[in-house]
Amino acid sequence: MKLLLRIAYNGKNYCGFQKQANGLSIQEALTEALSGTIGIPCSVTGCSRTDAGVHAVGFCAAVEPKEPLGENWLSIPPEKLHRAARRVLPEDIAITGACMVPEDFHPRYSVTGKTYLYKFSDRPWHDPFCTDRVWETYLPLTEEKIAHMHAAGQILVGKHNFASFMAAGSKITDPTRTITGLTVARLDENTVGLRVSADGFLYNMVRIITGTLWEFGKNNTPVPEMEKILAGQNRNLAGKTAPACGLYLESVQYPEAYGVQWKCE
Repeated sequence: MKLLLRIAYNGKNYCGFQKQANGLSIQEALTEALSGTIGIPCSVTGCSRTDAGVHAVGFCAAVEPKEPLGENWLSIPPEKLHRAARRVLPEDIAITGACMVPEDFHPRYSVTGKTYLYKFSDRPWHDPFCTDRVWETYLPLTEEKIAHMHAAGQILVGKHNFASFMAAGSKITDPTRTITGLTVARLDENTVGLRVSADGFLYNMVRIITGTLWEFGKNNTPVPEMEKILAGQNRNLAGKTAPACGLYLESVQYPEAYGVQWKCE
């Protein structure tokens, strides 16, 4: 059996989830903390790579011993692990749920869908409490403009070639993905959120969609223009890439057969 963790983290101080040579990663911090807490060398495999500065609310990672130790290798009840690990984990990483899953489970390849939330502030002044947590655009948006952005976003729902929303130079050969839901709505008085769910995402896809929709709201770009951007399959047709600081991996979905039931006591 493997241990599956649900993790929340503030990505400000990290180079992303995946271990890299250019800085500290979430994977490195988790591996060190969990190996020490559990008492054996462990490997940690994530559900995806997140960029430097990107955050997560519901990131998933599988933990297993580096050497085969049998079914009962975990001496700490999964539902109690967050308490034991709390003493050694950095302040900006937290375990919010845990459960055991079968050996054939893979945190990345078993995924059926993911949901991201992008937050941006439309207040006209700088809020120091938003630094590195949202994209501060300083452009107040009326409810009409937000509705306009939402309408443009509906063009992207469904199965499409999203080459226009993929970072230039990406090595992905098939940019076809299926977006199952996309909403743009006000989260609070000064924050607007774009929430998007799909069976998978291309590199920088959510950030490019966000930047494009923001420009639709800013410039009141006609909704049918989104159809042209999508059909053009050219990155140069879409808008700017929104900064990493506003992006949160909100949740990950897995087949019911794996019995993922989060526990945290």
